[in-house]
Amino acid sequence: MNDKVFTKPITKQFEFDEEVAAVFDDMLQRSVPFYSESQKITEYFALKKLEEGSLMYDLGCSTASLLISIKRKLKTDATLIGLDNSQAMLERARKKCEAFGADVKVEYADILEYNYRAADVFVSNYTLQFIRPLVREKLVKKISNALKKEGVFIFSEKVISHHSKLNKDLIECYYDFKKTQGYSEYEIMQKREALENVLVPYSENENIKMALNCGFSHCEVVFRWANFATFIAIK
Repeated sequence: MNDKVFTKPITKQFEFDEEVAAVFDDMLQRSVPFYSESQKITEYFALKKLEEGSLMYDLGCSTASLLISIKRKLKTDATLIGLDNSQAMLERARKKCEAFGADVKVEYADILEYNYRAADVFVSNYTLQFIRPLVREKLVKKISNALKKEGVFIFSEKVISHHSKLNKDLIECYYDFKKTQGYSEYEIMQKREALENVLVPYSENENIKMALNCGFSHCEVVFRWANFATFIAIK
């Protein structure tokens, strides 16, 4: 189903409700530059760490597309768990897992309070940016504590620049991309307003510093387009 969520005047802040869940896969592909490529590199690094008996968590798994894709490529018996706090997303995730015959577990959960087991891989795709800055580092610390030695946390985020002119240019570059995907200026502005104070991005350096502060030995960007980046942090 095509994303038409912001063709009408907004009445509330952005949330992952039924209306968004119904078009979310299309929204991702058209709203996130090179989304498929960032997912492929996420899959690559996740699969390299998943051995017999390994455990992986996907935080904010939405419709479980990444987990299903990884499960289909796995050569070993690893456990994949997706967590999300949107029942609408999880309903679609469960239907997709069933349709693809993917042995993936998806759960309704608050990722800040969830009791994680020792894991080999954590993934979050554009999820940290929706966690309030006051508790974001607490979550990353919790992820670090749950990871086994040399485990990996692969996360994608929208990023900002602290150079005001460059930041403005990056935003304009991104809006030009969205226009090529068929979004109107009205839709772009409506979504921007709905996301105000809901999506709070950090800079590339701030994300790396946060990971290092939380116990990771190394963190760097492995894919970036303008103001969208995929990081890998190593325990």
